[in-house]
Amino acid sequence: MNPIKPLLLSASDLGGGAAIAAYRLHQGLTQLGIESQMLVQEKLSDDHRVVTSQTKLGKGWAKIAPSIDRLLLQRYPHRDRTTYSLQWLPNNLVERVINLKPNILNLHWVCESFLRIEDLARLQQVLQVPIVWTLHDMWPFTGGCHYSFDCDRYQQKCGTCPQLHSNKENDLSHWIWQRKIRTWPNLNMAIVAPSKWLAEQARQSMFMHLPIHHIPYGIDTNAYRPIDQSQCRSVLGVPEHKKILLFGAHSLSEPRKGGDLLIAALQAIPASLKQDLCLLTLGDGGAEIAQAVGIANLSLGYASGDRLKAVVYNAADLVLVPTRADNLPLVLQESLACGTPMVSFRVGGVSDLVRPGITGALAAPNNALDFRDRIMELLDNPDQLAQMATNCRQIALKEYPLHQQTQQYINLFRSLQVNNRSEKI
Repeated sequence: MNPIKPLLLSASDLGGGAAIAAYRLHQGLTQLGIESQMLVQEKLSDDHRVVTSQTKLGKGWAKIAPSIDRLLLQRYPHRDRTTYSLQWLPNNLVERVINLKPNILNLHWVCESFLRIEDLARLQQVLQVPIVWTLHDMWPFTGGCHYSFDCDRYQQKCGTCPQLHSNKENDLSHWIWQRKIRTWPNLNMAIVAPSKWLAEQARQSMFMHLPIHHIPYGIDTNAYRPIDQSQCRSVLGVPEHKKILLFGAHSLSEPRKGGDLLIAALQAIPASLKQDLCLLTLGDGGAEIAQAVGIANLSLGYASGDRLKAVVYNAADLVLVPTRADNLPLVLQESLACGTPMVSFRVGGVSDLVRPGITGALAAPNNALDFRDRIMELLDNPDQLAQMATNCRQIALKEYPLHQQTQQYINLFRSLQVNNRSEKI
């Protein structure tokens, strides 16, 4: 059998949760002796196996292309300010992929004008290799949105898009959906969903006729592990005897991440209890949130190092993730591996990680008061928190080690390689 030479396509290698998840898989593959490469638009690591444009023109185009790609959205001035991707701008990605000569193509988060919708079919036609698409959100099968929330029009044809505030059937969302269904029907492609929820959404979409596999993200359980809480608090300068709440997101101001819901929940905590709390924030905008709720705060900004993040998780009593929609949030998985219980909403794939009474608590979607109640309930039960901490670590070791995820991908790649060879005979 020929050796596996996968090429992972991702808009970035470290810029955001989806990129980090893709890069961790790439690392896992190389650790198991697989000749893995990544092709990205934005390179933030110093990994020589991560390839990007080296020319000034290429780098300049990568910076301006996403803004050009979004120009058509100006036709919808009242649209929601959610992430919405059109992917219509042509570029030279196909030629760059061909030059790297992969025998497996693994797509990840490929928006920000990185992969043009029509170029996916062209890639397979030229390369004649299997494609695995790892879903990080719903965009691959919608008409442009990355999370549809309560809308299920992606199951049919999109159009009259609620996020665009459109009342026309043949709107931008319908055009994007039609481009996908027109150019992708005969692809030799397998789908991987990191959460059970996202796998189910894919089965109800234009991908329903494709093989859909559930393979959760893997995590380095040596980097993310329990560390003495007192030492972690001392390193960060966090008060030793306060109850520490941690809120982390790539962008705290993004509506989907629920910063406004967190503010409402923490504001509703009785003033007599707030003096015993301290809010740690990872990401942008943490100080503003803490000021709005009247709780002592330490804003750490954007922390990219695994070791530093592990210290932060271990300093906390609870990790708070008030997301409105999500796949399999890395914040929750990292917290799980560090043995820190979590509170979130019962949305998307969150319940894969936050298991009520076992690893944390789930509140009713978008219900800030219920979220507040779940926080207070856990903080009032230190014995339960201690048991949850043990459960978190045990589940992380059993279900989410990086080598386990990596081996599942290797098995999938090999099976597709065999099937692809049989079809050519």
